[in-house]
Amino acid sequence: MSTVKLGDVARESRLKWERSKLDVPIVGLEHLIPGEIRFEAYDKNIDNTFSKKFVKGQVLFGRRRSYQRKAAVAEFDGICSGDITVIETIGGKMVSELLPFIIQTPAFFDYANKGSAGSLSPRVKWEHLADYEFELPSLKEQKVLADKLWAAYRLKEGYKKLYVATDEMVKSQFIEMFGNPLSSKQENELKKLGECCILNPRRPNIALCDTDKVSFVPMSAVSEDGYLIDMIDEEYGKVKKGFTYFENNDVLFAKITPCMENGKGAIAHGLTNGVGMGSTEFHVLRPIEGISSSYWLLALTRMPIFRERAAKNMSGTGGQKRVGASYLEHFMIGLPTIEEQRHFEAMYKQADKSKFELERCIENIDKVIKSLINS
Repeated sequence: MSTVKLGDVARESRLKWERSKLDVPIVGLEHLIPGEIRFEAYDKNIDNTFSKKFVKGQVLFGRRRSYQRKAAVAEFDGICSGDITVIETIGGKMVSELLPFIIQTPAFFDYANKGSAGSLSPRVKWEHLADYEFELPSLKEQKVLADKLWAAYRLKEGYKKLYVATDEMVKSQFIEMFGNPLSSKQENELKKLGECCILNPRRPNIALCDTDKVSFVPMSAVSEDGYLIDMIDEEYGKVKKGFTYFENNDVLFAKITPCMENGKGAIAHGLTNGVGMGSTEFHVLRPIEGISSSYWLLALTRMPIFRERAAKNMSGTGGQKRVGASYLEHFMIGLPTIEEQRHFEAMYKQADKSKFELERCIENIDKVIKSLINS
């Protein structure tokens, strides 16, 4: 094991694309995924001034706003943005399969950020990256390490695909059981959503003192895959005015762009003293006993087709567009029986358990990858 500089074992590729761009993959920063060493997205046949060439096996590093942790290995040849630094290994110095994992370490990104210059769009130069120091084993050991890392990463990708498939299964099961929410051909009687739940309920006369703790839920505490995360406790007196009130089992629906389009929404669970206060950019849907279930309401409001229709009914301008309560109030839906909804709820909860286990597996693999690199 010896300490090397990145510039000793890798170099910046400065190849230029000099042929026709017709049907050639065009990669911009928007196509690189933060924290992922692979990417699949690209454009073709679009107007652009890009001329930087990359080839399969090279690493594309987002040098603008490097804190976004965008760096991935190319699995095809193409053209990329000037805000991407193309890096390749030097033959006989470093195994190319290991480079993406070195680039994706937190230590490397921390180092890159320190060398970034500029206020609005900070960029880092290769000359700074080339001085990054790290420990590197022999070529033989590098090959063994790279094989282990890629095996772990492929397993992680498999678990992530299962996670997405589980989510899609819930959506498809909703359609299978209850039909397309936008179709007028429903087996169940069509009703307004406002008849199936209580929208934005008023605060009840709950005996809470100003010093009692309640859960505070900003927009950032609601995930795009249907969960509450990182809730904090606040004194009721500090948040009882100017925020949205809700209780356990209420469904939160983000009404502002782009949170609404991104799918933000969740069932309120485990609220301190059973009460939550949150962003004014939430609509609250409270299930009615014997009529609707929280899980049915959540699944409905997270369906892509429901959100797409909601987006067409937004009012406002720019980043301040919102879905009005009237859209939810008058949305026509076939109301299933409560027994059907409870059957769906049981399936939804089982899917949640599976997703939780998959998340644990993914977290453990990340720990393995980190341990392998640090060792």
